[in-house]
Amino acid sequence: MSETELNPDTIILGERNYEAALDMLIAEATSDLLIFDQHFLKGDYAGQKRFELLYHFLSSNPLSKLTVILHDTQHFTNHCPKLFELLRLFGHKMTVYETNDAAKVAKDCFVVADKRHYLRRFHIDQARFKFAFDDEEMAASLLMRFDELLEETASVVSVTRLGL
Repeated sequence: MSETELNPDTIILGERNYEAALDMLIAEATSDLLIFDQHFLKGDYAGQKRFELLYHFLSSNPLSKLTVILHDTQHFTNHCPKLFELLRLFGHKMTVYETNDAAKVAKDCFVVADKRHYLRRFHIDQARFKFAFDDEEMAASLLMRFDELLEETASVVSVTRLGL
């Protein structure tokens, strides 16, 4: 299935389709992008296309904001150097949080763009997902979940290492 064949608001299968839908959703974002993921192992977050889309999102609007919540930030810090560079360049408008142990029971992943577009992967281990544009009702429920997860964060990823 190509990007043009993906039908929003239906359940879709496949890792490549997931990546294509993620591309479409990020490309649609203009001001606010919220990402909740387990560890960024799925979705080609270490790839060039993901970097380019997020770079464009962060650089095209001076008020744009990217907030990421991960269960485990190790893959992000060690294997996503381009995204880590975005954090260095756009630290004033990009934040990456790591959840505490209580929140690690959440096994889905989702992205909400501009409080009205969303993509939701039902379980991290299964490439089944749904996405939609201009669905403020579902996006609002995911925003509430994102806020709940944000309350259960333990730390923020920093580009500088502090120590003596």
